[in-house]
Amino acid sequence: MAEAASPHLSLPSGLLELCALLGAPRDSLRSLEQVAYKKGVKHLSALLDPEVLSIFVPPFISKEDSQTAGANCGTLGKTRMRSLRKKREKPRPEQWKGLPGPPRAPEPEDVAVPGGVDLLTLPQLCFPGGVCVATEPKEDCVHFLVLTDVCGNRTYGVVAQYYRPLHDEYCFYNGKTHRECPGCFVPFAVCVVSRFPYYNSLKDCLSCLLALLKPCKDFEVDSHIKDFAAKLSLIPSPPPGPLHLVFNMKSLQIVLPARADPESPILDLDLHLPLLCFRPEKVLQILTCILTEQRIVFFSSDWALLTLVTECFMAYLYPLQWQHPFVPILSDQMLDFVMAPTSFLMGCHLDHFEEVSKEADGLVLINIDHGSITYSKSTDDNVDIPDVPLLAAQTFIQRVQSLQLHHELHAAHLLSSTDLKEGRAHRRSWQQKLNCQIQQTTLQLLVSIFRDVKNHLNYEHRVFNSEEFLKTRAPGDHQFYKQVLDTYMFHSFLKARLNRRMDAFAQMDLDTQSEEDRINGMLLSPRRPTVEKRASRKSSHLHVTHRRMVVSMPNLQDIAMPELAPRNSSLRLTDTAGCRGSSAVLNVTPKSPYTFKIPEIHFPLESKCVQAYHAHFVSMLSEAMCFLAPDNSLLLARYLYLRGLVYLMQGQLLNALLDFQNLYKTDIRIFPTDLVKRTVESMSAPEWEGAEQAPELMRLISEILDKPHEASKLDDHVKKFKLPKKHMQLGDFMKRVQESGIVKDASIIHRLFEALTVGQEKQIDPETFKDFYNCWKETEAEAQEVSLPWLVMEHLDKNECVCKLSSSVKTNLGVGKIAMTQKRLFLLTEGRPGYLEISTFRNIEEVRRTTTTFLLRRIPTLKIRVASKKEVFEANLKTECDLWHLMVKEMWAGKKLADDHKDPHYVQQALTNVLLMDAVVGTLQSPGAIYAASKLSYFDKMSNEMPMTLPETTLETLKHKINPSAGEAFPQAVDVLLYTPGHLDPAEKVEDAHPKLWCALSEGKVTVFNASSWTIHQHSFKVGTAKVILVVFSW
Repeated sequence: MAEAASPHLSLPSGLLELCALLGAPRDSLRSLEQVAYKKGVKHLSALLDPEVLSIFVPPFISKEDSQTAGANCGTLGKTRMRSLRKKREKPRPEQWKGLPGPPRAPEPEDVAVPGGVDLLTLPQLCFPGGVCVATEPKEDCVHFLVLTDVCGNRTYGVVAQYYRPLHDEYCFYNGKTHRECPGCFVPFAVCVVSRFPYYNSLKDCLSCLLALLKPCKDFEVDSHIKDFAAKLSLIPSPPPGPLHLVFNMKSLQIVLPARADPESPILDLDLHLPLLCFRPEKVLQILTCILTEQRIVFFSSDWALLTLVTECFMAYLYPLQWQHPFVPILSDQMLDFVMAPTSFLMGCHLDHFEEVSKEADGLVLINIDHGSITYSKSTDDNVDIPDVPLLAAQTFIQRVQSLQLHHELHAAHLLSSTDLKEGRAHRRSWQQKLNCQIQQTTLQLLVSIFRDVKNHLNYEHRVFNSEEFLKTRAPGDHQFYKQVLDTYMFHSFLKARLNRRMDAFAQMDLDTQSEEDRINGMLLSPRRPTVEKRASRKSSHLHVTHRRMVVSMPNLQDIAMPELAPRNSSLRLTDTAGCRGSSAVLNVTPKSPYTFKIPEIHFPLESKCVQAYHAHFVSMLSEAMCFLAPDNSLLLARYLYLRGLVYLMQGQLLNALLDFQNLYKTDIRIFPTDLVKRTVESMSAPEWEGAEQAPELMRLISEILDKPHEASKLDDHVKKFKLPKKHMQLGDFMKRVQESGIVKDASIIHRLFEALTVGQEKQIDPETFKDFYNCWKETEAEAQEVSLPWLVMEHLDKNECVCKLSSSVKTNLGVGKIAMTQKRLFLLTEGRPGYLEISTFRNIEEVRRTTTTFLLRRIPTLKIRVASKKEVFEANLKTECDLWHLMVKEMWAGKKLADDHKDPHYVQQALTNVLLMDAVVGTLQSPGAIYAASKLSYFDKMSNEMPMTLPETTLETLKHKINPSAGEAFPQAVDVLLYTPGHLDPAEKVEDAHPKLWCALSEGKVTVFNASSWTIHQHSFKVGTAKVILVVFSW
């Protein structure tokens, strides 16, 4: 026999938190009945004030039953029933006279109502339009509630309303029979409150309950509701993952969908509802209103649509989360809420549209029934709602238009199902696929809008450079971004990015990255537009119209070039065949989820029945685990979680901990740390003795108990980049440069500091830093604005970028501008635009600075000897000669090192050095500027002073060298390496099914390399704060 669990152990909530029966007060119904008999039904008052009539709160168990059964599970042992007569009056328990049987003991007066549920406002929300007496029975209806406590925690309610004749309701209270009052019907409501937003599932459950309540006798109503509430309280919520729970409720099979992962919300609603109510353009406008945190009021004549539609919009914006008051349903008594001065999202009945529009200022009024958006009167003439960035908006509209939103069209070719279960399963499968497509479409919209945010983050110092981010946006989009960047939603989104949270946004960003973006993830130098990106710009005049020419180019014309196919610039999805159309919806076919059928719960519920239910539950889970394939760890983890939970309900703490220990080894993502900690703290002495016999369990317990002593709370502040106002020593200068996003590597910043302080005190004044920062940003903007003709781009690799362009100079190849990429030097000829290659850095044999005499003047000239050419390249670079001499030699040395060591990282670091040299010369503008810039000539000096050589054996064996610390401020030690072979994982895209190398760095960071191309697949994600000592791969 199981020992009762400690009363201090708080178990996770079941499906139900509270169930209530609501309706008009008894006194009001008695008066109403008398008026009906004396004056007729027509003289009845149409509106009554509702109240809570009965309330049922788990656990449904008495102490006596618990002690007799020796179990910690909930059974139906007592009932809370009370009447709230006045809003401020403390309710008194009513003696229940409906059920036969022995007299009950007096009930305690207080009822433990779950947090977030206000019994004073609950009746108003269950009858938002009031209790209306009808002359004929109305159709049963349902609506949905979102209840928020003072801490912002939400609970969710599903309310089912039904009508009964007036005389039935009077005898509901006293058990006596009365004359029938023809043509008089009053509404009652059953409300189920849950911690989980299972809207469709609880709607199905309440539908089954109403089918029982409507034909039953008056005195049976409470009994049915009690059994219903007790059953739901015993049903657990499924753990995150692919396992859905199934149980029977009368004739329906109810499916509880699990959340996709621990961070994702539960989705149990039809996400296409807003797309049926609004055109795609209006959907975008509403999303913009939410993103810019306006004061928003939804209107509908259907109470249910208010919550469902607003919740859909919340799901569209995940992982961005609404941070302000969220009240999808306002009762008639709550209309003054719309006068609140802060941002909010609320919902009202359509009858109040004119009233709200006239009385409140500056509101966005969204009419669900008409699919329209208007604004209330405003002192500012109009609410300023910007447009979504154009490319993202167009892509979203095209994708939404290609969705199949009507199940009737999907099922037109199918025969009618004669089996209710089969028909519901087919509809559920269609809805699941559509929901997945809508989630992908809205997530792609968010990624296209906010993808480049990460390029302006400094993770070490938690800085977001909003000004530089805005400079990269089209001028027409500035209003949108300026408003969004100042919101609480975006601030919370930034915190998640800086914490490197791998949520749905980050995963989508990773999955839709181009090869160029993956390569850029390992670059130390600032990003410059590649040839591929320039080609995509030339294909779209949208980019050209908002770009200003910063660099004067000599008569460069756009020449059509079919070989370089343009790519969609907002959402970059690549496949092996080339570029996919951006307007088509991805053919997303979600995996069919696994299901586990919960055992039947038998009535009447007694202690032994619940004990048998839990035992059967454990037995079924154990049996399911036995039949699992050895490699199905995903499903095994969910079974272990559920069985551990049921063991806790039985009071078998040791068995529960053993299951959670196995769960910890199987899937740590769903490991319930807090629950395990509470369980450990509730263990009795005999249970501790049993735990001590399992050394592995004791190690886990020790780790769990020691965790609070660690600084586990993440630093979640976000700073905006600001230029310094004080003189800076090396340490402060290093921090400022890293925050600016110019460069992260500490050794490079140290050399930059030396360059900027040559011949002066070793500190940098604010003006010098400002000049350097502006010079860097100007050259960065110039590189963005360079326009290359197609004829030139066809000679360059798609990942090459023009990093430096000289002024127009005379060379032995003609007049033009010398262009430097990370691979080569070439001449951009004047007159008719053309391409003349000077040399790749690999083929350079010598670089010299000399002078040429012209009209008695000595002109500085750069000479480059190339291995494959007899003629030496000469360029009269004049004042630029010294700088170009330094830059070409540095790139040449970097390329030589890269070839010798098979490490392309050297080229990227050399490029960073070159760009810093350019910025230093532009900042100082003094005779000593070139000498200062030479402090950054790192690889050239290294090749002359201390050549780096590798042993011959290593050179013969070495195929490719990688740097897992690329992008980090300091070199990181690699603690663990794991190589995984390429295979077609069902969860992996075909193009990602390649071998990978996992590098665990210090402080819980992991970088993943594509082991076929040796580019970064996933850059420096966090798996914790402690040192990684083991990486296990399950295949």
